[in-house]
Amino acid sequence: MARDPQGAHIALNRFGFGARGGAASDFSSAASDPRGFVKAELGRPNAALLDAPGLQPSPALAQAVFDYQHDIKQQREAAAKTAQAMAAVADDLTKGMRKDLPKELAPEPGLEMKPDAATSMTSPDAMQPNTPPRKEPPKPLNIIQKTFRAEALARLQRATMAESGFVERLVTFWSNHFCTSASKGELARMWSGAFEREAIRPHVLGNFSDMLRAVEQHPAMLFFLDNQRSFGPLSRAGQNRKRGLNENLAREIMELHTLGVNGGYTQDDVTSLARIITGWTFAGRDGKIAPPGTFAFFANAHEPGPQKLLGKVYEDTGLAQGEAALADIARHPATAKFIATKFVRHFVADDPPPALVAKLESTFKKTGGDLRAMTLALADADEAWRAPMTKIRMPYEYLVAAGRMMGRIPEDPQRYLGGLNVLGQPLWAPAGPNGFADTNAAWAAPEGLKLRLDIASQISSRIADSIDPRALLDVVAGEAASVETRQTVERAESRQQAFALLLMSPEFQRR
Repeated sequence: MARDPQGAHIALNRFGFGARGGAASDFSSAASDPRGFVKAELGRPNAALLDAPGLQPSPALAQAVFDYQHDIKQQREAAAKTAQAMAAVADDLTKGMRKDLPKELAPEPGLEMKPDAATSMTSPDAMQPNTPPRKEPPKPLNIIQKTFRAEALARLQRATMAESGFVERLVTFWSNHFCTSASKGELARMWSGAFEREAIRPHVLGNFSDMLRAVEQHPAMLFFLDNQRSFGPLSRAGQNRKRGLNENLAREIMELHTLGVNGGYTQDDVTSLARIITGWTFAGRDGKIAPPGTFAFFANAHEPGPQKLLGKVYEDTGLAQGEAALADIARHPATAKFIATKFVRHFVADDPPPALVAKLESTFKKTGGDLRAMTLALADADEAWRAPMTKIRMPYEYLVAAGRMMGRIPEDPQRYLGGLNVLGQPLWAPAGPNGFADTNAAWAAPEGLKLRLDIASQISSRIADSIDPRALLDVVAGEAASVETRQTVERAESRQQAFALLLMSPEFQRR
């Protein structure tokens, strides 16, 4: 079979995270059969699953958060009691001083020695004049920080080591589509990685309806969009607690997860869906309705009676009422169009080719939302291989591609996490439920490119002396590299400059 360098470049970058450096021969493998190279990962059993040592399920993580919060509360209470005791001792001392001293030498009321002053005067540092303050050692990471970093490292290592990275790109797409945010609070941060492992990864090559149900019933999503605070107005718990509906989850299911903003639903439909999924919650620390941190259906909070949604009446069957509604929304024609359009926009172009969108939309409808079939349809479509590479890499893709190119498997996620924060895509922490933007307008602004250049310069300053940028250009793009890029890299004043220019080249930045 004839080699296809341009096809290899598209295979590695449009569909994956770029070629790996080191001993890998990704470009040669892809050039021999670009489409086969891309589709090979899709046929591997459990290709998307991630089960790294030490990663725990959501219930165990929730219990760890509850225990951590309990410990912090006890420490604060103990500290408050200690402060009160010290204040009492200081008060007794000052009272004794006023009693024993002559009247003219006793301290005036209100000028008594404060506990912190007494402590500082008797501390070792206070006895040594002009002693510089002691440098405090860094605080140890708490369980939430440790867990977040462990989850991040597992994800980064998988993305760096994957052969083509197509499956990992699918994971990042669906995780951003069904996003939560680690900035919501301690539970949200603790659950960020577990949510992706449990609700996204098992279904990226499965059925959309199954993924939708797994996502909307996951404690991380229920917490993120406050459905645990939604009570049917006529439910027993709603009337007893004087609580009502919270429509956050229902609205985002329809607007962002399935039908799309122009999907033909109304505000009445949002309210109906909110009623249908009342009672969908997760068990708290007391574990009264289920083991802590697990999904639970709280029947007393569920709005009684039938509900009309998108022209169909759903009888009150408790939990099954909501699951039936989600299954129908997942198969709705508007959902097929919305998902196909967003999928093509991510992988091919900001303005999705209509013929390609129609092809994927048709596949989605015919197969009942089979995501493997839709993904294969994308990989087999000529439009996906002919379209120019105009999409700029999102920050996560950019940093992972850099690590792959250098053949460096991450051992500590902190540099990646810091880089993502600088570039505006903090891991698992979008600003809103619509996720991170997936268009050039969001990432190709001058300020954003300047920050990328800063990151490229920092990377090159650390490793440029040990790597030949010209050899890396062959790893990244092979014969598909433009004459202009080759000349720019070769004419650089130093290896460090050449490497930074390579990281900023169109061959590396675009996919």
